[in-house]
Amino acid sequence: MDPKWLEWARRLQALSQSGLTFTTNPFERERYEEVAEIAAEMMAEHSGADPVLIQGLFTEQKGYATPKVDVRGVVFRDNKVLLVKEKRDGKWTLPGGWADVGDLPSAAVEREIREESGYLARARKLLAVWDRRRHGHPPTPFHLYKLVIHCELVGGAPADSVETEGAAFFAESEIPELSLPRTTPAQLQRIFEHLRCPDLPTDFD
Repeated sequence: MDPKWLEWARRLQALSQSGLTFTTNPFERERYEEVAEIAAEMMAEHSGADPVLIQGLFTEQKGYATPKVDVRGVVFRDNKVLLVKEKRDGKWTLPGGWADVGDLPSAAVEREIREESGYLARARKLLAVWDRRRHGHPPTPFHLYKLVIHCELVGGAPADSVETEGAAFFAESEIPELSLPRTTPAQLQRIFEHLRCPDLPTDFD
């Protein structure tokens, strides 16, 4: 689980964002803006980040505050799982990224697989809905849900993208160093359990 200070700061930011969305009272706006500043200061104090940068991230968030949605595609071939290498940190992850407004979850994950790996896949089963805070990822300013979707390989070939520089299939005993903000070893272990036992129910939380 994430540290308490991060949970508190996230909650303050969400309260501020939602309050600024609905209030028409100028005095309340000032209070909600001050709450956002306090949340940014808390994150900056504990993380060493620039408070102005964090405040800028908060200012970009509009509307009622809800968790963000990250989709990840699970594609197997010969009992090996498809991973892509992130340019940002040089480590490996399940292909995926943010779901766009208007996307079906299936369309979002199929697009991410195609764009990040070059492979074509068809969404088949929701394996997991994971609350990012509970699965060993490094802390992040926002609350995220991860939709992990099993997809059938239907074609394509490995290709680099703007964000990735490699796509390959790995056996469970051959997993390379993972990009922990995106995918953890425990998550991959669970994914291989789903491969061995396809009747397992969808994981959640």
